[in-house]
Amino acid sequence: MSVAVVDQKQTDELCINTIRTLAMDAVQKANSGHPGMPMGAALMAYVLWDRFLRHNPANPKWPNRDRFILSPGHGCMLLYALLHLTGYDLPMEQLKQFRQAGSITPGHPEYGVTPGIECTTGPLGQGFANGVGMAIAQKFLASYFNRPPYSIFDYHIYAIVSDGDLMEGVTSEAASLAGHLGLGNLIYLYDDNHISIEGDTALAFTESVDERFAAYRWHVQRVDGNDIEGVHKAIEAAREEKGRPSIICCRTHIAFGSPHKQDTAGAHGSPLGADEVKLTKRNLGWPEEAQFYVPPEALAHFREATRRGQALESDWKSNFERYAGDYPEMAAQWSLIQEGKLPAGWEKSLPVFGVSAGSLATREASGKVLNAVALILPWLVGGSGDLAPSTETLLKGYGDFEKGNYQGRNFHFGVREHAMGSITNGIALSGLIPFSATFLQFSDYMRPPIRLAAFSEYPSIFVFTHDSLGLGEDGPTHQPVEHLAALRAIPNLTVIRPADGDETGQAWKFALENRKSPTALVLTRQKLPPIDRAKYAPAMGLLNGAYVLAEAEGGAPDIILIATGSEVSLAIESRLELAKRGIRARVVSMPSWELFEQQSQAYRDSVLPPAVRLRLAVEMAGPMGWRKWIGEAGDMICVDGYGISAPLKAILETFGFTVDNVVTRARKLVSR
Repeated sequence: MSVAVVDQKQTDELCINTIRTLAMDAVQKANSGHPGMPMGAALMAYVLWDRFLRHNPANPKWPNRDRFILSPGHGCMLLYALLHLTGYDLPMEQLKQFRQAGSITPGHPEYGVTPGIECTTGPLGQGFANGVGMAIAQKFLASYFNRPPYSIFDYHIYAIVSDGDLMEGVTSEAASLAGHLGLGNLIYLYDDNHISIEGDTALAFTESVDERFAAYRWHVQRVDGNDIEGVHKAIEAAREEKGRPSIICCRTHIAFGSPHKQDTAGAHGSPLGADEVKLTKRNLGWPEEAQFYVPPEALAHFREATRRGQALESDWKSNFERYAGDYPEMAAQWSLIQEGKLPAGWEKSLPVFGVSAGSLATREASGKVLNAVALILPWLVGGSGDLAPSTETLLKGYGDFEKGNYQGRNFHFGVREHAMGSITNGIALSGLIPFSATFLQFSDYMRPPIRLAAFSEYPSIFVFTHDSLGLGEDGPTHQPVEHLAALRAIPNLTVIRPADGDETGQAWKFALENRKSPTALVLTRQKLPPIDRAKYAPAMGLLNGAYVLAEAEGGAPDIILIATGSEVSLAIESRLELAKRGIRARVVSMPSWELFEQQSQAYRDSVLPPAVRLRLAVEMAGPMGWRKWIGEAGDMICVDGYGISAPLKAILETFGFTVDNVVTRARKLVSR
């Protein structure tokens, strides 16, 4: 069984229809999925992958490969088909197991599951914004590592984006920043098929995308998405544009070739149906009864990608070897980045604060830590959502990352928290160590990328300051209450709320060494008294998540006071007052629930002995989740509502975060 091939035009058509039919068959076999988008976008994806994309299927992690993102992840059979056909380790059997348990072809692309997937996509707009982060990272890497006469990093970031992507707010934020930064290494193909789940996009999306992106300072082209040479010339023109990101608006047709489903919403998220699949194959000149059929001529053509890719990588490796000889220090740094390691002895750069440092907000301590380690870690980069002076995240003396200075290490994301989180993920996926910062209240705006970072194991660092009612007069609109519980609810996200400068240093130590998952650092605006480590336990206990900071005097504890962040010093003071009343109190600093849960049961029992059932938690946040640690016999002083606009002292008194109230509540527990 074969299809005759005479010339290049026929070869191209054969390859494009192979993509279309594989997508149809996989979705039909699974009886679940989205066939329409892969069928409509197959031509432009083929042109990109066949004629432009620099990649090596034999090594999906080749450092100088072009990145390809399928932002509308629901159309993932398009990507799976391309990965299989070009020679990635994705056998046909996996395409036949599309959307089945245990397969590496899940219903949306997942980073780390399928070879060749650059990032997790599906939540619309995330892939678009991730690509902006990858483009930023490439510009930084090229500016930092490229040295005459070597061009070590010169890759592009490509993506296919959809109507749904462009409707999402995160896309507007990311596109605006990309245009401002002049990211000429970014080329997106817009699958303009006019169809969404509910019907024609005219129901809700009638703007001029062309004019919108022109206003964002993008290079804009419009072509027929079924014109091979038109798409080819548009990508060529986009590659020649060095000073602006490019979007190529391709007018396509969802479910192209289907006699009854083309250009209909019914082809978006449902199988075509067995009869319609046969009719479509007939329409495309394909064997009607054949399933998962790949013509040998098409496969041979696709597999040329592996040969080309291996040659490209081989040339790059030879070039890098010469580079390493001329610039050994730079090559050694890149090796560390590739291995996810930090320079030997880097932790010696961490400042030790101690009592002599006086009272410090943990945001201040964080800023000092960042600037101390920045010298040792040249690939530590980051910024804030227009809040660097407030979040204390400016890397002093390292310049601003801007058009014309892509070696700057300070990113100005603007008031774009959602895109900031997604862009941070894209930078992390490129090997750099990125952080982004805003107020804890605005973590809500960033939740989708935080969740995806946790789900996909991106090592992003999210810095959240102004962490409680303690920020004072700005009032309840800016005072986070439920946000700690919301962050703690995200699996695989490590949330750390340090109590003083030295705990903050240890928190950064963990975050910088953690290359397996994201970290959220939760920091105060208000100054906190230093904890005298000569009297109390060392701050490295933070790495265990919770530790005995101050032991009860005179015997076993009557009660355990558990606190996080700014409330730890309150617990220490309260312990002293309780001792005057004959009550023995242990103080436990518990900066990270997640780290504590990872410890052995024996260690957890040593910190929170099961026999000591009287426990009082003190945290200036919502109470959700604390019952796990205090048990049914315990109590908590938390915030069961919203804050108020008032000076700090008045807030603390109003909500009971005072020594008198802690002592009163503790005595009540003990006297039961």
